[in-house]
Amino acid sequence: MQTVVLAAGEGTRMRPLTATRPKPMLPVAGRPMLEHVLDAAVDAGATRLVLVVGYREDVIRDHFGEAYRDVPVEYAVQETQEGTAHAVKIARPHLEEAPFAVMAGDNLYDAASVATLYDEAPAIGAYEVEDPRPYGVFELDGERVTGVVEKPADPPSNLVNVSAYAFPAEALDWLDVERSERGEYEITDVLARVIDAFDVAAVPVERWLDVGRPWELLEANEWKVGELDRALHGHVHEDATVTGDVLVEDDATVHAGAVIEGPALVQDGASVGPNAYVRGATVVGPDAHVGHAVEVKNSVLMAGATVGHLTYVGDSVLGRDVNLGAGTVVANLRHDDEPVKLTVKGERVSTGRRKFGVVVADGVKTGIDTNLNAGVTLSAGATTGPGETVTRDR
Repeated sequence: MQTVVLAAGEGTRMRPLTATRPKPMLPVAGRPMLEHVLDAAVDAGATRLVLVVGYREDVIRDHFGEAYRDVPVEYAVQETQEGTAHAVKIARPHLEEAPFAVMAGDNLYDAASVATLYDEAPAIGAYEVEDPRPYGVFELDGERVTGVVEKPADPPSNLVNVSAYAFPAEALDWLDVERSERGEYEITDVLARVIDAFDVAAVPVERWLDVGRPWELLEANEWKVGELDRALHGHVHEDATVTGDVLVEDDATVHAGAVIEGPALVQDGASVGPNAYVRGATVVGPDAHVGHAVEVKNSVLMAGATVGHLTYVGDSVLGRDVNLGAGTVVANLRHDDEPVKLTVKGERVSTGRRKFGVVVADGVKTGIDTNLNAGVTLSAGATTGPGETVTRDR
């Protein structure tokens, strides 16, 4: 199945982590999120991959080149973000007159469900949720899709659109649609034409995650780190304690007295210092450093991040080349036990998580004994002074 993967957007809800790279290139279990999407497509039987790129397209091109796992990769450039149907229309010259799939580059799918989607074409991926009101919701006649209703107050079903489609070849001629009320050309309007002409199956997706906001990046890592198998390839000191499914890559080092409780990933060039404690679906990225007597819990440390000695980081995302000074403490729990809120596109939004720490963008440096309040975001290059307590974004 030829497969179009939509990866052109910046991901403004993921700021400030996307200041220097597109959202699909944010790391999940040590690899770009987009790799996990392509893995699902290739494992399902994708024969050609067309990546629709735009924001910082060079980052994606440089990483993937002309093939991924021996499957050819081509690129279509969406210079203006005018919607999903517009993106597929741009990919049209790269597609043969044959059925084709469309997937989001910032959603995670299980490969078995994608394979069923390909086999059942024309079909659309469906996922059952408790509260479907924030999503596009399917109208159904048995297993046949009869329509998609966007964010309905009274949902017709609990099955929501996961942005994974298998279209018939005829849909290549139906990509010219009217602008929606949002001012964009929507792939769901193409789907409406397909529904009118074909029986479109709703294929249940076993596992799915739309990774749109920083706490969902943590959730994505919890999923994918949880799938890793135990393997201690690097240098693990005999006096270190490593339990559970922990992957220590070849050039990583775990020092004496360190305790790592899986699932966890310690990547090439990273080090976990003496008497450090790492637990809870944590990723210590390439060349990242966890110092002496540091505790890191359920967090992502991107490439080159350094968490200095006597520091606590919980349920947080640290960007590349961050340096947390000695004694920096991250709060990850509100006194009233309510879900932590985070700023998304200028508004404070509930993460839905009782425990959530901070989002720290690339190049941030904190002074010694800095205290970071739960739900604080630090923009790229931000600094704090010694002994500061930070309760507001900066």
